[in-house]
Amino acid sequence: MRLLYNLGIWLYGLILRIISPFHPKAKLWTEGRKDILNRISQTVEKGQKHIWFHFASLGEFEQGRAVMEQIKKRFSHEKIVITFFSPSGYEIRKNSNLADYVFYLPEDTASNASQFIDIINPKFVVFTKYEYWYHYFKELKKREIRLLMISAIFREEQIFFKPYGGFFRSILKNVTYFFAQNMDSVHMLKWIGITNAGLAGDTRFDRVVELPNQHQHIPQVVDFVQENKVLVAGSTWKPDEELLQKLSIAYADWKFIIAPHEIHKAHIEEITKLFGEVLLYSQFGSYSSTQIQQSKILVIDNIGMLSSLYHYADIAYIGGGFGVGIHNTLEAATYGKPVIFGPKYEKFQEAMDLVTLMAGFSISNYEELKLVFDSLQEEKVLHETGDSAKKYVQQRAGATQIIMKYLETERLLN
Repeated sequence: MRLLYNLGIWLYGLILRIISPFHPKAKLWTEGRKDILNRISQTVEKGQKHIWFHFASLGEFEQGRAVMEQIKKRFSHEKIVITFFSPSGYEIRKNSNLADYVFYLPEDTASNASQFIDIINPKFVVFTKYEYWYHYFKELKKREIRLLMISAIFREEQIFFKPYGGFFRSILKNVTYFFAQNMDSVHMLKWIGITNAGLAGDTRFDRVVELPNQHQHIPQVVDFVQENKVLVAGSTWKPDEELLQKLSIAYADWKFIIAPHEIHKAHIEEITKLFGEVLLYSQFGSYSSTQIQQSKILVIDNIGMLSSLYHYADIAYIGGGFGVGIHNTLEAATYGKPVIFGPKYEKFQEAMDLVTLMAGFSISNYEELKLVFDSLQEEKVLHETGDSAKKYVQQRAGATQIIMKYLETERLLN
């Protein structure tokens, strides 16, 4: 199985290199890893111990953010190295002030793992939610470097719990401790013989619970919204946008703010064509006050504003539910906004919880979207669902405190 794993790693990299001239993300992925170990070696301070945080992408970064903020606040002398697997995480957070260095993670080979760990010299390592790399984990275990998995979550259908999943179970056994999001994950790990796990919760709650007090004031959005009811749609993809376009026609008295997941020129042009007349945030200064007042659609064609945009919403729509899975629902819920999303949400505990509380609503087509939207027109219902969402976030904060207590008790920070 290890040979197949190594072959899979090699093939994955090969395919991305082949398609990189035609695929922007693949190009970033491959170019970011060119001569990566040499560049890291020339950048990182020799002999310095570092705390290594790894994130698959931007969402996982948000899960680790609260922990890094606490380390920087209370142990400012500690040096932090961040690695990303995905360009969508690296390109947005490569200049993060929470880290001393930010890199792409070199591909998971025995040689890369050994060299990378030699260079960054980690005191301990934190991975988030998932991503279990055989060679990196094995090398850390061999060197007796503690590896912590925070906001870990497991599902019965994962390969770790299949009869043929022995190789992948062996990867988990290199982890020093699992801070799990829920007790189901703790029980599933115990079922396969892993007892070094405990319930901590999801660290994202500690981050998002502070957002309402920190949100950015956006004058352009204030001018656009005025006294109107507003739906803010975050991290949308084409199937989401097609549904929202129909909804915008049905609700002529509402305004819609669309913050797509992809903001490249071709996608923005697709949105403009789909909705007709729209305002682009990047061109807001060129519009007359009449245009702003009369326009129904504002498209956010930049990155980094979404967590503040939800402040201006009455209802939030979260994209991705018609693809691989929904994006961040908590950033909207923390403001006390009911959230609507597509059908693929079963991998996200918080989304399942919000649905159970009737503060989140999953839809599969336009008819269901309109039905949910109709039900939220009543002010009392809108307030109660939003209040439930906010309370849900507030009641689940605290995972970061549990993790920090472990780090201090185990003398990993000094």
